Order: sequence, then structure tokens, then C-alpha cells
Amino acid sequence: MLSEDKRLELYRTFNEVNSIDPEWYQRYDVKRGLRNASGSGVIAGITNVSNVHGYVLSDSEKRADDGKLTFRGYDIYDLIGDEGSSRRYNFEEVAYLLLMGHLPTQRQFDNFNYGMEQDRDLPDGFTASIIMRRTPPDIMNVLQSCILLLYSHDEHPEDRSIEHEIETSTSLLSRLPRIAVLAYYAIRARFAGESMIMHRYIPGQSTAETILSMLRPDRQFTPEEARLLDIMLCLHAEHGGGNNSTFATRVLSSADTDPYSAYSAAVGSLKGYKHGGANHKVRAMQKEFKENVVHWDDDGEVADYLAKIVRKEAYDRAGLVYGMGHAVYTKSDPRAVILKRFAGQLAQGTEYEPEFHLLESIERLSPEVIAKVKGTKKDMCANVDMYSGFVYSMLGIPEDLFTPLFACARMAGWSAHRFEEIATGKRIIRPAYKSTQGERKTYVPMAER
Repeated sequence: MLSEDKRLELYRTFNEVNSIDPEWYQRYDVKRGLRNASGSGVIAGITNVSNVHGYVLSDSEKRADDGKLTFRGYDIYDLIGDEGSSRRYNFEEVAYLLLMGHLPTQRQFDNFNYGMEQDRDLPDGFTASIIMRRTPPDIMNVLQSCILLLYSHDEHPEDRSIEHEIETSTSLLSRLPRIAVLAYYAIRARFAGESMIMHRYIPGQSTAETILSMLRPDRQFTPEEARLLDIMLCLHAEHGGGNNSTFATRVLSSADTDPYSAYSAAVGSLKGYKHGGANHKVRAMQKEFKENVVHWDDDGEVADYLAKIVRKEAYDRAGLVYGMGHAVYTKSDPRAVILKRFAGQLAQGTEYEPEFHLLESIERLSPEVIAKVKGTKKDMCANVDMYSGFVYSMLGIPEDLFTPLFACARMAGWSAHRFEEIATGKRIIRPAYKSTQGERKTYVPMAER
């Protein structure tokens, strides 16, 4: 092992070597983050899977508009349906729509669910030898490694046929929720000394029901709770081809790699705090709000603390109100609108109702406070993360599972985009990078340096 002095020598020049003068980006009009100057995304592909609409471009100007989210042309509001707990669970239907391109008949739906149920079993010894052995402290890393290791249990892992692609996708869609819950208990057992709970799945249960049944020690849950979790899965199932993890899926798929490698990379992307992992930042900020604002129903107090956050005097000193704003949505995020409605119904009359109203206040007051403190007005709405962590908390789902459950749902969208890339992409994705190396350097032998 290197001494501390020698290790410091390796680290000292890190920033110097890896920093690029921002002037270069302006000189060559580089679209940083693949974003145009207006904030709109650079068009990098075509998709029929979904559409994320949040603004209108008129004469090259970006104008705010009501948010809309459609899967294969169907509005997300219509796919989720009414508020009644008697409504059947929708995630499996949404997954079928994304994967197959059309809504299923009853026979197709039953066959799809039967296939999903048959795939829930993991290979013999997988839980003990993989999930419970040398378990890392983060479930997302467990999901990544398990996806890659399932490659070795596939008799034809390099098969690129349509049949194999669909079978692999539905198998992972079925298995990932089980892996996530088992990984949660394995991590708790290893790092917190808690019991390892290993419930069998119950045939006939939906994905949402299976998650709650496996997660809760007594296996009990209400139809309303399962319905709300099902809605969460639907809202997280897909969100356009340009989001980071889906684009990662398409990039790897364009290189003609195997499905396990592509989906594992997507999980790694989603883990990031600027992507799916953002819900952790939101919940941490909300926790600080609850601890520092005495009267949650006092707009003045809430606004004052929001101002401290924006002035970088509170929370992480980044000046950001997490849960507010989105790269595409301006006036409204339909996922947040739907989630807020159902969350309010479940919270009504419970201990969670005051917190729900606090989140409503943060959503309502943030644009005004940000405009006042920064002196600039920007169209801004609550994004799905404003309420997603709160909903998970009401359902008794631990924070360690927030992003993994997001990944379990997004598996449907990743698969749909991989299928599209395989069928119509045909070219490896390889954007250009401008080099700033300057003049060619002369190699100097080591003895002369």
C-alpha cells in the first residue's frame, strides 16, 4: 500500500489536470448537459415510447405550458384512472403497454401476468450466495450486481433475438422487486444486526402487493396502500428517452451489448443524486424544515425558512429548494399533480396530514420566495420528488428502498427504449468532443524529465 505522501502526490494535481476553461464551451457553442441555451434539450433521437411535454418553443423562445405525460399516446391521467380503491392495479397494464406498444386484451393481460409470476423465483441458492454474501451497504449496487450475475444463469445470455430480449426484460421486471426487498433485509441484518426476513411471494398478487407483502413482517396491508404504491410504480415506469438512465440504456444498447449490461448501467445512472437519487435530498430538506419551522401552517415562517435555503444559509448551502423545478416541466409536473391528489386522500385524518399541508405550502410559496431573493422570475413547479418520499414514508417503506423501487418500475421504460434502439437505431451513439490539447508535445525519456 502506498504511503500517505505518495498517495497525496497522486491526488494533488487532480483539479489542475481535469479542469477545462469554461471559455472553450462558449467558443465552440458546446451544449453542456446536451441542453440548448434556452434550457430545452438537444434532440438526440426519435421515440414512440412516450412524450414528456412541459413547454412550447415559439420563434426559438421557450414558453411555459401545462405539463403532459403520455405513454404510447395515452395520457397518464387516463392510464391511472379514478381514485377508488376498487380500481384494479395498473402497473402491469402500463408495463405491457410500454413493452408491447398497445393495451392488452384480457387474455393478453392474463398471460403477461402469468409469465411475470412464473419469473419471480430466483435461481437456486441466489439469495444466500449472492444477495446475502458480502452485501454492499446500498441496495442500488445490489441491484446492479444481481442483474449482471443473472447473466451467468441465462443459458443464452448473448442471444439478441426478439424473443430473448422480451423474456429477459419481463424476467427482470418480475425479479427486481423481490431482489430489492431481500437486499434491504440483508443489509439491515449485516450492518444493523436486525433479523433477515425472507417471505415467499404469494401467487396472484400484483407487483405492488408483492412488494408490501414481502416487506412487512406481518405481510398485512390495505387495498388503499397497495393502490397508492401501484400509482407510484406507474408514475416512475417511464419518462422519455432523454432522461439520464434511459439515455444510458440507449447508448449501451446502440453498442450492441447484452441486455444485462445495458440495464445494469441504467441502475447505476438512476442511483445518482441528480437523477433518481434526488428523492433523498428532498426528504432530508423536508426533515430540516420540520425541525426548524415551529408553526407549519404559518406561511410567514415557512417563507422565511425557504428564503434562508435560497440564500444558502440553511440545509446544504446549495441555494436549491429540492423538489421544485424540472428540466422539462414548467407550469406543472403531471406526476406530482397525480401523486399529490392521492397522497392527500391517504393522509387525511392521519398523523401525516400536517406534513402534507407543509409540503403544499413549500410548493406554493417557493416560486415567490425564489423570485424575491434572486431577483429573477422563472416558471417553476413541484416535481414528482416533492411528494414521492412522503408517500413512501406513509406506506412505511424505508428510505433505503425509495430509489430501488423507482428502478423496479423504470425497468419497463428502459426495456421499451432498448427495444426501439435495437429495432431502429442501427448506429452506435457517439457524439463529438472538441479537444483542447493545443500543440503536439515532444515525448521526453524518463531519465531526462
